[in-house]
Amino acid sequence: MAGNREAFRVAVGNTLERRLFYVPSFKIYGGVAGLYDYGPPGDRQKSQFSVIEMCTQHCPYDNNKHFVLEEGMLEVDCPCVTPEVVLKASGHVEKFTDLMVKDEKTGSCYRADHLLKDFCKEKLENDNTLSPEKVEELNYILAVLDDLSAEQLGAKIKEYGIVAPDTKNLLSDPYPFNLMFQTSIGPSGLSAGYMRPETAQGLLRVREFTLAEIEHFVDPEDKSHPKFSDVSDLEFLMFPREDQLTGRSATRLRLGEAVSEGTVNNETLGFFIGRVYLFLTQLGIDKDRLRFRQHLPNEMAHYAADCWDAEIECSYGWIECVGIADRSAYDLRAHSDKSGVPLEAHEKFAEPREVEKLVITPSKKELGLAFKGSQKMVLEALEAMGETEALGMKAALESKGDVEFKVCTLGKDVTIKRNMVSINMEKKKEHQRKFTPSVIEPSFGIGRIIYCLFEHCFYQRTGKTDDEQLNVFRFPPLVAPIKCTVFPLVKVEKFDVVAKKISKALTTAGISHIIDITGTSIGKRYARTDEIGVPLAITVDSTTSVTVRDRDSKDQIRVEVDEVALVVKEVTDGQSTWADIMWRYPAHTALATDEEEASET
Repeated sequence: MAGNREAFRVAVGNTLERRLFYVPSFKIYGGVAGLYDYGPPGDRQKSQFSVIEMCTQHCPYDNNKHFVLEEGMLEVDCPCVTPEVVLKASGHVEKFTDLMVKDEKTGSCYRADHLLKDFCKEKLENDNTLSPEKVEELNYILAVLDDLSAEQLGAKIKEYGIVAPDTKNLLSDPYPFNLMFQTSIGPSGLSAGYMRPETAQGLLRVREFTLAEIEHFVDPEDKSHPKFSDVSDLEFLMFPREDQLTGRSATRLRLGEAVSEGTVNNETLGFFIGRVYLFLTQLGIDKDRLRFRQHLPNEMAHYAADCWDAEIECSYGWIECVGIADRSAYDLRAHSDKSGVPLEAHEKFAEPREVEKLVITPSKKELGLAFKGSQKMVLEALEAMGETEALGMKAALESKGDVEFKVCTLGKDVTIKRNMVSINMEKKKEHQRKFTPSVIEPSFGIGRIIYCLFEHCFYQRTGKTDDEQLNVFRFPPLVAPIKCTVFPLVKVEKFDVVAKKISKALTTAGISHIIDITGTSIGKRYARTDEIGVPLAITVDSTTSVTVRDRDSKDQIRVEVDEVALVVKEVTDGQSTWADIMWRYPAHTALATDEEEASET
């Protein structure tokens, strides 16, 4: 099994590099581990199905647009560098860590959980002498791996005699390593910052990655979703924490039942789990190799009320590609407390309500006299106080007459006197309710999704002889980097003229394509484009019409020259399937030599 996976991975990797989907960065200098360049087809494919680009795609499940248009979302493009003060407030500086171990002689570092996982998998796959008890133990460790503490990981590494994979040297005890990349902002170097920290990173084992996130704000007192019924009947592999802890496997669950039974925390979280499932399967991810795994208690991110990962199985095992987290109101409250700026939403009432409410009334006059240019920041910090802090200040002012008060935006404490602020509980009529929203955040690791798609779409078919294997990527037309190719059957000037006319029509229609008028045999040209996943091939021959060939079935139809661009666009935009098109146009029977020549590439 492991050998087959390795051979498959090598075949995929060799094809991807040879056809320039991606290559190691700075390759002529030996490259740098973890840095890759997307080549022309890889870069084009990445742009095809980033979450932002996919907002305009046709969705076969509900005939609506995915994510941005469907949910009326607003797009933002944020800096890659975040000031340290922001990430300290959110808790990332303190808590965004992995557990590492170090080769005690060379200093090389490894993820402790990865070493333990690889050891358990290798034993289960290759050691036929394991007792049933040991098999159960290793499977249990794999199930709870992400829940193990540093001490537990270290104990298992020592118990199993796990050593550095490259040198076989002993390993250190696990230690926390912050996942964020620190840098400085500005020429002085005095302002610290970090590259944006995330977990669902890029192409596997890389240093740099592309991420897309959705920040969906929801009322913490009502996390229902008006469109949940659109996805509630979906059924797919789910891996709740209870099943992980008891050593069971992922099972197919209906999403509506998972929410109603409390396995998934709320409807809005469930809605986005369903939408992510539809998104990934439409891209071409195999639904039988996609599961949603719930975070274990100790594994839960510091902000999450509930969190599920969309994991995709590839030759490396199950890989986290999308995280869907209910972050509660943690971030907004933390940033509000730190910055002194209220980050709140408002709900208007149909009828006013009488409530007893804390009223903080700063004296602008006294604050202006005392703090001059800093008056606004002090005033905003006072108004942003929570009830507990404000009542504590009230008690201190009444007993002592003044109190030290930290203004985060100033970065220092100031002295607040009794005449500077009035703090009281008053009965008021409210016309609206203020609250700090919870945040549901799907976070997409674009590179990881791309790599898993490469593996899920890759297959080999027999060439001219049984010993020859032709590589094919069966990308869905929506996400194929190149939508079609245009070939004159033979190199004749009149065929070239028609091919160029079709190419111009495809360009006008916004369809990415390749025109090949080199005169190479048609079979070889088919094989070359099958290998980069081009779904359709247009061939110009001696008739007044042209043939259109489907990559996977190799079926062909005849289409008039003036119609062919519209037919291609209809398929590649997802408006029609190849099967739909086959009903409308006459079939063309290709010469056997056309396809047989493909193996001669």
